[in-house]
Amino acid sequence: MIEDHSVKSDRPTKMSARNVNVFYGQKQAISGVSIDVDMDNVVAFIGPSGCGKSTFLRTLNRMNDTIPGARVEGQITLDGTDIYTPDMDVVQLRARVGMVFQKPNPFPKSIYENVAYGPRIHGLVDGKADLDAIVEQSLRRAGLWDEVKDRLNESGTALSGGQQQRLCIARAIAVDPEVILMDEPCSALDPIATAKIEELIHELRGRYAIVIVTHNMQQAARVSQHTAFFHLGQLVEYGVTSEIFTNPREVRTKDYITGRYG
Repeated sequence: MIEDHSVKSDRPTKMSARNVNVFYGQKQAISGVSIDVDMDNVVAFIGPSGCGKSTFLRTLNRMNDTIPGARVEGQITLDGTDIYTPDMDVVQLRARVGMVFQKPNPFPKSIYENVAYGPRIHGLVDGKADLDAIVEQSLRRAGLWDEVKDRLNESGTALSGGQQQRLCIARAIAVDPEVILMDEPCSALDPIATAKIEELIHELRGRYAIVIVTHNMQQAARVSQHTAFFHLGQLVEYGVTSEIFTNPREVRTKDYITGRYG
């Protein structure tokens, strides 16, 4: 019997995974993961390197489709619709479930064009004024507008690392997503830039469902309301963050949090 690690919430579940297995060729990377994500709570995935947390994160918007030999079993739903059905529009799915990667990856375009690109190709705008408004709103939500409003025509790659990461978040927000996935978004950043990203996550909570992978347990404790601990491709424990860190149910969780391994 597969243990159900879903956490009950008063808010409707935004994304739900049931008995998810992921294979890379013959190698099984994820085994029997079940989890729910709602709009009200930031979810942090923690665990040692190679435990499967980033692999599982990528199943939530089918990024694993881009890896040769990758195969996903089980069910993952967005608003109750299975995202792995053959007729799912994957481009549209990735607009609804955006991804922010570990290393900032702005396009080699202007700051303005980085943010405008998605709304333009998805047909979300009716002219220049509409596009200008989306760019400004997205940059404001990403906490970047005041820093770049007078240099929108400069290259996005000329920004600092922390600014580039917030630009990538603005780019994800611009297509009006419902879920934002963040794969170690602060690992390449200095402490000041990290603090700005964490503050931004707090501000975005509730407007989007947010899932963050982090190696930094202090960060997980600061930014999330629910935490999932992965080990050797399995979801060992999922619960309220404060309880996971102070009174974990599983010995493996306690050992990891107290530094006995990982």
